[in-house]
Amino acid sequence: MNLSTPITVEALKVLDIIDKRGSYAAAAEELDKVPSALSYVVQKLEEQLDVTLFQKQGRRSVLTPAGKYLLEEGRDVLNSVERLAEQTQNIARGYETKIRISIDTVMNTAPIYEAFKTFLDEFPLIEIDIREDALNGVWEALVTDSVDLVIGGVDPIPLNKGIRAEKIGELELVYAVSKNHPLTNEQGPISQKRLEKERRIVTHDSAREVVTWTRGLHNSTKHFYVPNTQSKRKAQLAGLGVGFLPKYLIADELASGDLVALELETPHQQPNAQHLAWKVVNRGKGLQRLREILKQHISGK
Repeated sequence: MNLSTPITVEALKVLDIIDKRGSYAAAAEELDKVPSALSYVVQKLEEQLDVTLFQKQGRRSVLTPAGKYLLEEGRDVLNSVERLAEQTQNIARGYETKIRISIDTVMNTAPIYEAFKTFLDEFPLIEIDIREDALNGVWEALVTDSVDLVIGGVDPIPLNKGIRAEKIGELELVYAVSKNHPLTNEQGPISQKRLEKERRIVTHDSAREVVTWTRGLHNSTKHFYVPNTQSKRKAQLAGLGVGFLPKYLIADELASGDLVALELETPHQQPNAQHLAWKVVNRGKGLQRLREILKQHISGK
């Protein structure tokens, strides 16, 4: 198969500048070449393709329909080549082309996305690939190298897996029910035995290989499973069941009375520290800078 083609990056650049400047002379001045050198490139390309690329309109050189099509498609090639060169230089300097991230479903993502904006303004060529995980799923994603960074993973942190974790905040949970739920009529702190009679709203653990676990207080025999924390909030608002929710997420509903926080007889003992975590072998400069920005936005450090 013959892979040779008369269309080169140099030829596309020449066409692009002539089109933008409107004449061979102006384009030659920008490229620091003589006009005859540009004419030679265009004529050679026209001969090899057997097409006319430019036509004269007064003093201007204007693309023919064939020339316009070639340049429109060619500009995509030029942009790709430019990105390829920049990415190659970035990799040589120790920066990644992509950073894969798992965000725990309980996280308040508003400051996280603000951090992403700050990071991408600084490193526009690094791609960010986000996934949402729950419970042990965030740790499994990091342990199996499916992601490069975990945002919001809670204790316990996996041991002997080469993971470095830094605390970025505390998750405050509230045991909440719909304003019409029967538990709102109960007097005094509610016992665990009483809670076990209620349907519990449970977020699926997104882990697949490790032993899954759930955050909770009681072992209800009735469950309603949801994929993430936002769905859990909606289910509890609808009166489908009970469970813990992040306080930041339901502040408006608590203020309006649509959700009611219950006082429990058994204190809540769950680990609520949230972490930023990554593999210690990952020394990418982009990841390092992103961690710094995330800590500034999330915890102000």
